[in-house]
Amino acid sequence: MNSSSRPKVAVIDANTLAVLGLKQLLLNIMPIITVDTFGSMAELEANQPDAYMHYFVSMDIVLSNRPFFTERRRKTIVLTLSLSENSQLSDFHSLCINQPEPHLIRQLLQLEQHAHGQGQHLPPTPQILQHKILTDREIEVMALIVQGYINKEIADRLNIGLTTVITHRKNIMEKLGMKSVSALTIYAVMHGYVDINKI
Repeated sequence: MNSSSRPKVAVIDANTLAVLGLKQLLLNIMPIITVDTFGSMAELEANQPDAYMHYFVSMDIVLSNRPFFTERRRKTIVLTLSLSENSQLSDFHSLCINQPEPHLIRQLLQLEQHAHGQGQHLPPTPQILQHKILTDREIEVMALIVQGYINKEIADRLNIGLTTVITHRKNIMEKLGMKSVSALTIYAVMHGYVDINKI
């Protein structure tokens, strides 16, 4: 799939660290998208703003450019610093970026599944990613890992030895090329191995 046919997402925020972190999380959740980052509204406007499927925008930029984003509110996700209902704009979807990584990932996955459940509005996944990579046992172990079980609990639940669990865990991470439980959680939810409500 060439990059011109990929859905495009814009992240607009003056905080460079927040922008880069969110870009990486979005690419982990939806590797088939292109994420462009902008430090200001002027930068976005200079780069075909209507070419984007979604905008992830800081609250202050939305407030100072309200007519633009109100017209595109279904495509706009406002980045907030608090989970409080009072700190969110009622007309828009919100994403609190000031929370622990597992919670942020869960909220991003919920947004993605709400908007694009069963992959609607998204291009098909590349053929290579559709093949089953893990064995049935590895899938069972992965599902328990992302639900928060520790190695000993996984061994007890699956009636296997602790060293076997550790070996499966190592193999899963190597096969998928992942280094963190957060990345594994994203993979498990996006591929339907774990219900988002169980993480």
